[in-house]
Amino acid sequence: MSLEISKELEAAKKAVEQLTKELENSRKGLGKLYLEYGFDTVEDFIAELKVAHKSGPAPKVAGTRSKEAAAGVPKKKGKRARITPEIKKAVAAAVKDGKTGQQIAEELGISLPSVQNIKKEFGLVKSRS
Repeated sequence: MSLEISKELEAAKKAVEQLTKELENSRKGLGKLYLEYGFDTVEDFIAELKVAHKSGPAPKVAGTRSKEAAAGVPKKKGKRARITPEIKKAVAAAVKDGKTGQQIAEELGISLPSVQNIKKEFGLVKSRS
């Protein structure tokens, strides 16, 4: 078993060496990048990069992920509220007291769409006409 581990370790070391060489070779190409884009000097190229950077972030490309998603940070999801009969009664009472949907939602710890759904259920929504 230790012989297998030793062989795996040697293979991994060779892979690291190969990747290191590839990285060094790719960095060498960066020195001539300004020529590929038609600039006479590195300074001109850098100045143009700064202008481009100041003009704002690049538009989002389909398939790209946010920094949080790329880092593996899960999105925070709100806790789903249980709409009990007591909450429904409290919503109806608050509507009759003249409170806004947002005020009711904040007081009862439910979402504004939930408040609207409860108002519809009790027929407390004004008609659009």
